[in-house]
Amino acid sequence: MTIRCITFDLDDTLWECHPVIQRAEQKFYDWLNSYYPKITQKYSQQALIEHRMAFMQANQDYTHDLSWIRKRWIEKLADEAGYDHSLVEPGFEVFWLARNEVTLFDGALETLETLSQNFTLGVISNGNANVHHIGIGHLFDFTLSSEQAGVSKPHQDIFHQALQLASHAAHETVYVGDDPVRDINGAHSAGMKAIWFNPSLTPWPGGKTPDAVIRSLTELEDKISKM
Repeated sequence: MTIRCITFDLDDTLWECHPVIQRAEQKFYDWLNSYYPKITQKYSQQALIEHRMAFMQANQDYTHDLSWIRKRWIEKLADEAGYDHSLVEPGFEVFWLARNEVTLFDGALETLETLSQNFTLGVISNGNANVHHIGIGHLFDFTLSSEQAGVSKPHQDIFHQALQLASHAAHETVYVGDDPVRDINGAHSAGMKAIWFNPSLTPWPGGKTPDAVIRSLTELEDKISKM
């Protein structure tokens, strides 16, 4: 069996997500504090994060579109504080720009550059990071976000849509991701191969096991050559 297409998750697969989001939340809070202080007078940074999480929980039908969620949440903050909605777009941009300031894992860029010469490469992501803004978009033949797909991983529809973009069959395609449910189970449900990026060697939680496990993206080419 020959693999012709490799698709990737982004957050916690090509870069560490937590410090990126933490820094972006801090920049957003600092921006609010400078320009819309009635909001930060009411909420500490942690309280604001909890407020957003509660808003997301109350809007489960839209969690496939994190940008929509964040913008509507900023609108809610504005309404509560008596501001108009003119803060929504600039506030979102402050967060989003910082959210795309990432540091690729060691070996990630070199691996992508090598693989792009022989495989169709794609992105399937639930997040709103943008590989073109980050500067690695030229290495991918297609990208698909949950916002574009209308559903989030692990729903098999997002993987099926990606296969249409790739123009490859499921058995010719492998997905690389860190999340056992969203990434590995989701890819398997669509008939794709799945490689678990697991740098900490966390025990497999159960369910159909991944087709391969890697601790570093530098191992990827060797694993795919054996499929």
